[in-house]
Amino acid sequence: MSVDWNREEISDMNESSSSSVKGAGANGSPQDSLEQKSIIDIGCEVISQEIEGLKALNRSIGAEFEKAVNILFDCTGKVIVCGIGKSGIIARKIAATLSSTGTPAVYLHSVEAGHGDMGMVTEDDVFLAVSKSGGNEEVTRLIPYLKTLNIEMISITANADSKLAKESDVVLLIDPRQEAGSMGVVPTTTTTVSLVLGDALAVAVLTKKKFGREDFAILHPGGVLGRRLFLKVSGLMHVGDELPAVGQDTPLKEALIQIIDKKLGCTGVTDGEGKLIGIITDGDLKRILTENPEALNTVVSELMTRMPMTISPDLLAVDALKQMEMNPKGQITQFFVLDDDGYPVGIIHIHDIIKAGLK
Repeated sequence: MSVDWNREEISDMNESSSSSVKGAGANGSPQDSLEQKSIIDIGCEVISQEIEGLKALNRSIGAEFEKAVNILFDCTGKVIVCGIGKSGIIARKIAATLSSTGTPAVYLHSVEAGHGDMGMVTEDDVFLAVSKSGGNEEVTRLIPYLKTLNIEMISITANADSKLAKESDVVLLIDPRQEAGSMGVVPTTTTTVSLVLGDALAVAVLTKKKFGREDFAILHPGGVLGRRLFLKVSGLMHVGDELPAVGQDTPLKEALIQIIDKKLGCTGVTDGEGKLIGIITDGDLKRILTENPEALNTVVSELMTRMPMTISPDLLAVDALKQMEMNPKGQITQFFVLDDDGYPVGIIHIHDIIKAGLK
């Protein structure tokens, strides 16, 4: 992704910027210029300048970028992402993004590398360095060792003439023009551009690898997407003593105790073999007793709702939630969970699914 930035144009731009700053106040200081602008103006100006940097990056994407993506795609080891200072922070984020999208990567602090951490680098790896100047001694002094391993090197830098750039197999040049802000020296635009460039590399590689949502979920088992794609009903359902169930000949007043004690808003009704044949919910209970206050001594088989809706323990919890919410006759708050032979093995409540963060 090499870009031939016009050096005279850059020099003219810097001189123009410098002149505007000097003429901004009585003493010609950046502070004088700063005091003439509102805080909102300053914020908008920085954002606009960084947007221009990203536009320049967008225009520069080309053959070098494609080469870098192919190198990362073909890597049989891991990607060693290296940097120092603000570039080191960007390098750490790039490594994290690559790892989370199917390309194993680690961050290497360039100083610690010289004190033993280079041991993590193998001949199967790819080295990706982030350095605006490309001349940081902490980074460049690693090059001889990298050459002995004969590993491919990619650099993100603003200096095509730097030692880092000259020694790299692929150079991804970023716009070397003035940083956003009144001083023009604080790392702002270049770090933003480097970060976005790292994201572009990661997304291009994962697309080339056909890395999908399921793959992402495997690497993020603690995240919402991972839970949505892998958490099953069996992982959330209440089992054993928490399962509310009574026999078909049980009086309603005893079923009422089950409903109250288990706190799941219902009880299942089983036949002589222990298979589920019906359900009584707290809503049913209110209706029954309103219509017939003497029904507490009636056996539940005469009062239950027969053939209740049930689900399998292997169903994804998120799909169980959909069935609860999309039931044509109205929302269901709980499902009994049956095994292949029709025996109740658990019960899941809509609150269990919501607490798991799936809604």
